[in-house]
Amino acid sequence: MSAPISNVRPDPDKVLTDIVDYVCEYRVDSKLALETARNCLIDTLGCGLEALSYPACTKLMGPIVPSTIVPNGAKVPGTQFQLDPVQAAFNIGAMIR
Repeated sequence: MSAPISNVRPDPDKVLTDIVDYVCEYRVDSKLALETARNCLIDTLGCGLEALSYPACTKLMGPIVPSTIVPNGAKVPGTQFQLDPVQAAFNIGAMIR
């Protein structure tokens, strides 16, 4: 008989912890950097909302099972969709790409 599979999660690797530390602890002091990030966000949202007028984009969107609504799910901007987080991320990614 084979050895049982361990359910003990190993410690995360150093690269992962470095990324988490950077995201959680780094403070941006540059007004220009914050303004640039804001402009990028607004541009991305605008492009995503414009993409909703193209059938090639909208046919990729929506729940996997038609008419499914996920209570407390993630809202997809510009649509009536409220989806599970993975499907919402795909929908938003399709919009902005």
